[in-house]
Amino acid sequence: MNIQRITIETSSDAVQAAEAFYRDALGLPDHVGVRATSEPSAGFRGFAPSLIFVQPGDVDAAVERALAAGAKVIKPVAKSLWGYGGSFLAPDGTAWQIASANKTATAPATGEVERLVLLLGVDSVKASKRFYQEQGLTVAKSFPSYVEFDSGAVKLALYKRGSLAKQVGIDPSGSGSHRLAVVADGTFTDPDGYAWMAAESIVSAG
Repeated sequence: MNIQRITIETSSDAVQAAEAFYRDALGLPDHVGVRATSEPSAGFRGFAPSLIFVQPGDVDAAVERALAAGAKVIKPVAKSLWGYGGSFLAPDGTAWQIASANKTATAPATGEVERLVLLLGVDSVKASKRFYQEQGLTVAKSFPSYVEFDSGAVKLALYKRGSLAKQVGIDPSGSGSHRLAVVADGTFTDPDGYAWMAAESIVSAG
C-alpha cells in the first residue's frame, strides 16, 4: 500500500491560506492537500510531518519562508547528533519537523527535497506496526521505539505519542480531531484514530 499524499484539515475560512502555505512556503502541492472541517481540535494533534532536505541551506530557506508566511518556531534550527534541523507550527496548527541529514553543506542549496515522512504518534508502536502490516504496508526499518514503512511518495513512521512530541518540542497534551487524512490505496481508521481514505473519498469530502 502506498501513501499518495496527506490532507491537512482546517477551518473553512483558513483553507485558502493553508493551501498557499503548503504550496508557496514548503513547495508541497503534490503531497499535501487541505480540506475544511468543523471538528474541534486543541493542542498537539498526535502527528508531525517531517520534511527532509538534502542541504542545510535548504532547511534555513524553507524555515525562513514558513515564518514569513505565518508559522511559529517550536525548535530553532540547529546542528544535532543526527543532522541539522528544527520544528515549527504551521498557521493551521500542524507541528512540522524540518531537517537535513547533513550537518554542514556538501553542495549549494538547491531546494531539493529528499523525502517527506509522516510521523504518527501512537499508543503502542508494536500494535500499530502489526495493524499496518495487516493493511499491506511493508516494514523498511523496525526498532522497539520506531518503525518505518516503505509506503511510496510519503513515508510512514511510528513513534510513541509522547516521544514524538518530545522530539518535535511540543507539549504532548491535546484533544479532539487529529485533523489529518492519509490519502492512500485503502479506507480505514487505525487504532489511534488516524483516518486513511482513498483519493476519490477525499475529493468528494472536500
